[in-house]
Amino acid sequence: MTRSARRRCWESDNPLMQAYHDREWGAPVREDRELFERLLLECFQAGLSWETILNKRENFRKAFEGFDPRRVATYTGADRRRLLADAGIVRNRAKIDAAIGNAQAFLRVQEECGSFAAYVWRFVGGKPLRRVHPGGRMPASTPESDALSKDLKQRGFRFVGSTIVYAFMQSVGLVNDHRPPCWKVGPRRGTRASVCHGP
Repeated sequence: MTRSARRRCWESDNPLMQAYHDREWGAPVREDRELFERLLLECFQAGLSWETILNKRENFRKAFEGFDPRRVATYTGADRRRLLADAGIVRNRAKIDAAIGNAQAFLRVQEECGSFAAYVWRFVGGKPLRRVHPGGRMPASTPESDALSKDLKQRGFRFVGSTIVYAFMQSVGLVNDHRPPCWKVGPRRGTRASVCHGP
């Protein structure tokens, strides 16, 4: 079966969307810089389509210097002005300010927990959650995303409401929401996992 002929969780003619579904969405991520990239992209996606963000992803990578949280955390007013003038990304002042603040909060989590991955994977008991959703419809949020969202906010993160956080959890494989007839559906493991409400 060719990649274009595969059945996916969503239909799209955009090769970027197809590749993202096939190679990234739902695949477990345990590397901090990748987690930082996905979290920031989900924050910028608020109110927009994911396709819009995906189409601008390479521009975001350049603008945010490879999503290095240590560099982003030190951004100054000049960097804010540079980002606001960059037509290749989403030029939203509140989201840009949040990205810088989130980088600073991200570093604090790393210092406290050893890594952001160690922190965030606790919320699903260390392995991806897989659930059967009633009627086959995916929820906008779950108790796990509620808990992670609440804890992130307490740590100073912004644009991390439960819906955004659940999309992030799906993106980085904290939950696996591939469902029939998607070609990525495999055998289901456990449907429940412990939830950590903070470190």
